[in-house]
Amino acid sequence: MKETLRTLVGKDVVVDTRSPWVYIGRLETVEADSLLLHDVDVHDSGETPTPKERYVLDSCQSGIKANRRSVYVNLEFVVSVSPLADVIKF
Repeated sequence: MKETLRTLVGKDVVVDTRSPWVYIGRLETVEADSLLLHDVDVHDSGETPTPKERYVLDSCQSGIKANRRSVYVNLEFVVSVSPLADVIKF
């Protein structure tokens, strides 16, 4: 999986986790146990009425609203990683 993730380095990605948190930003590096993202929108969907999928779709349409310069995301909590450009607009 890590080798596949490395093909996304330099691209804007959506990182879904097993928690209410979703991360949208540019993938910089894939480490042994984490992902390093830059210019990241860190969103806790548990604190807003907007579901993760709606928030991701809105971010795809309006652009990433970065609230962190960089973030390490623990791979243990990652469910999926996809290019932001692959988000299907519904």
